[in-house]
Amino acid sequence: MADEIGLEKKTLEFAPGRPIVILTWRGTQPQLKSVILNSHTDVVPVFEEFWTYPPFAAHKDKDGNIYARGTQDMKSVTIQYLEAIRQLKSEGQRFPRTIHLTMVPDEEIGGHKGMELFVDHPEFRAMNPGITLDEGLANPTDEFSVFYGEKCVWWITVHCRGDPGHGSRFIENTAAAKLQSVITSFLNFREEEKKRLESNPGLTLGDVTTINLTKVSGGVSCNVIPTEMSATFDLRIPPTVDLKDFELQIERWCRAAGDQITFEYHQKCMNQKMTTPEDSNPWWKAFSDPCKKLGLKLKPEIFPAATDSRYIRTAGFDALGFSPINNTPILLHDHNEYLNEDVFLRGIQVYTRIIGSLASAPPLPGEQ
Repeated sequence: MADEIGLEKKTLEFAPGRPIVILTWRGTQPQLKSVILNSHTDVVPVFEEFWTYPPFAAHKDKDGNIYARGTQDMKSVTIQYLEAIRQLKSEGQRFPRTIHLTMVPDEEIGGHKGMELFVDHPEFRAMNPGITLDEGLANPTDEFSVFYGEKCVWWITVHCRGDPGHGSRFIENTAAAKLQSVITSFLNFREEEKKRLESNPGLTLGDVTTINLTKVSGGVSCNVIPTEMSATFDLRIPPTVDLKDFELQIERWCRAAGDQITFEYHQKCMNQKMTTPEDSNPWWKAFSDPCKKLGLKLKPEIFPAATDSRYIRTAGFDALGFSPINNTPILLHDHNEYLNEDVFLRGIQVYTRIIGSLASAPPLPGEQ
């Protein structure tokens, strides 16, 4: 497709079997900071027995709904980028800023062998990044969600040790009793945040901390009280939360449960950088102006989960998460993921305007 459209192409591989593809359309003033259109080529697994149509057949029903894994997350966006660039080039358009399309391999499993390595590599810096567009979410209303920041992902396992014994006795100081206290503390806070979200219409899922118990383990036999039990939690913390205070809160929950309790982090993001969603930010203005002209209702939000944008912002560059999908249920990772063909085709036209505006953004302070 790069050859068809007339784009430079390059493939990098920082980890075996994890290629990063870069397609480039040189600007007329290549010294200016570039526009990066990022997407990921991997998708989550499917459980085919729960799908109405084969999940990799791209079946289109009579209403124009295309069913396939990746229709929302996020192969649709990759193709919309490419088709928008194809259209702009076919019209003879040229822009001052260089446009790069990057396709990374492993966002769905954390991006650790893709974008996380890429942003620290000279090849990324050589692209002279200005603004990066990355994936967003569908919006079930007529609004379009735009994500200017992301939650910090913390995966934590709490280990509780206690006195063992026979399953017929009332043993004191058990690992299970301590684990119950820990789980109660975490899930009570979860319920508080859930109620806060439900009671305030001005909040979105990205504004509150989510906690979910994802794994419990321990024990060797039905009649033996175990020496150790553990629980693993998935936490997503808004960038507005004081992370040091939150970590102290976790320590207090563990201390309150008793002695011989330890915890470990499997993932602990501490970066809270955000992209300013206001016209004082030239990149936001260049993004939002064409949307306004198209009559799109933008809803700036904190992303409730995590994408590769977090690595880009951590590296010190602006990034916005946006998928031009509205009036559509949020079905990423779900059974029967679909996207209507009209929404998909309109998204191409939306991107032609946005890409053209970003690539024509006036020189920033310090740019020659």
